Amino acid sequence: MSTEAAVLASPLRGAHALWHGGGGAGSTSRRRRVRHRLRTLATEYPGPYLRFARRKYPGPSPRVIGPDTEAVIDGYTRSASTFAVYAFQVAQPTPVRLAHHLHAPAQLMAAARRGLPTLMVIREPRGAVLSQLVREPDVDLLDALYSYRRFHRSLMPYRDAMVVADFREVTADFGAVVRRMNQRFDTSFGVWGGTPAELALCTALIEQRPTLSPTLLGFESGETTLSEAKAHLATSAGSAGGDATWIPSAERDAAKAGLERLWASPRVAVARGEAMRCYREFTGDAS
Repeated sequence: MSTEAAVLASPLRGAHALWHGGGGAGSTSRRRRVRHRLRTLATEYPGPYLRFARRKYPGPSPRVIGPDTEAVIDGYTRSASTFAVYAFQVAQPTPVRLAHHLHAPAQLMAAARRGLPTLMVIREPRGAVLSQLVREPDVDLLDALYSYRRFHRSLMPYRDAMVVADFREVTADFGAVVRRMNQRFDTSFGVWGGTPAELALCTALIEQRPTLSPTLLGFESGETTLSEAKAHLATSAGSAGGDATWIPSAERDAAKAGLERLWASPRVAVARGEAMRCYREFTGDAS
């Protein structure tokens, strides 16, 4: 059995195959690849994984679901969750205690079980995975596709307990997404208008996010106000965010273009097809 088939059939068998010589190319070590896949498995167990995440992300601005959480916005990495979080909070008359940016099924599973207002963002696998590899160059393409598939497959039983919004809708009409949340959960969250002023503010906040400012991290989680976030922007005007892969850019697009050959490789054909089937199943896209 090929490594790709072994991974799809059994995660542990696939990890074993990686460790003993199967799979990847390039400089990514087998040890790192096994660790990546085992972490993927761990994120599917809310109890132990969320306890681990709370230790990993302590402090006054938690991103992990807790007793005070009022809503959850999360999804697979590189699926527009950062834009969704900032656009959501910018539109609120008062901050909302939000769990976000864990990029783990466990967080969305826990939210669904509690009946919390929950938005899951989703992006077609090519866009999500190639953007992930630009930001995480040590991750093997096959492993990223494996994680994408596991993430969405594990959440299928919870699909109807969440509002699911595609990357394109989140970035083009986030107001419609929030209206669907309000209708689905009988809430009255402020609705993003998408005005030029709102877009400019949201972009400025996102550009500063890589600085890991406590003010901005607190704004994401609903623990600091929009006024405080604006004041922070005013004092940090002109300072660089420090990470060109965080937001859309010509540099990021060029790096993604360099991965196109790998994406088309027969080596990942099985995993690529499985990821696309998961996306279509989750979004109801039969095309």
